[in-house]
Amino acid sequence: MIKNEKIKAAEVHLTGVDGEDLGIVATSEALAMARKLKVDLVCTSLMSSPPPCRLIRAGAAKQEAQQERKREQKPKLKEIRLTPKIEAHDYETKKQQAERMLKSGHSVWLVVRIQGKEGPQAKELLEELTKDLSAAGRRKTGIQLSGKQAAVQVDPI
Repeated sequence: MIKNEKIKAAEVHLTGVDGEDLGIVATSEALAMARKLKVDLVCTSLMSSPPPCRLIRAGAAKQEAQQERKREQKPKLKEIRLTPKIEAHDYETKKQQAERMLKSGHSVWLVVRIQGKEGPQAKELLEELTKDLSAAGRRKTGIQLSGKQAAVQVDPI
C-alpha cells in the first residue's frame, strides 16, 4: 500500500473520504487536500494510469490492510489425534476442538491411532465423530484405514 508522499505519479484518479468521485487531480493537489482534511492519500492500484487513489482517515488505511491480509490467509489443515478406546469426556473435548476449528474456517484431519485389531473400532469412532460434526463440516475423504492409523478429512461448510 503506497501512501501520501510515496505516490510518484503526476496525477491520480481521486476518490473522496465518503466515496465520492473527485476525478483526475494533480498529486500535489490531492496531497494538499489530504493534509487539509487530516486524512491519508492511499494508492489502491499501480496497474492503471492515472492510478486510483482514495482519501482515508489515518488509522483506517492500516486497519484495512490488516483485514486484507487476513482475508488472503488460506485455511489450514489441523490434525486431531484420537485412540479407539477414548472415554466419553475426552471424546466431547476432541469434538468441541474440531467444531471450533471448522467454525474458524480450517479443515480438520481426524486421526485414530490403531494397535492390533482395533481397525473396525477406529472406523466406527470416526463415523460417529463425523456424524456429530455434520453441523459444522462435511467429510471430504472417506475413512482411510492404513497401517497403524485410520483417518478422515472434514472441511468446513
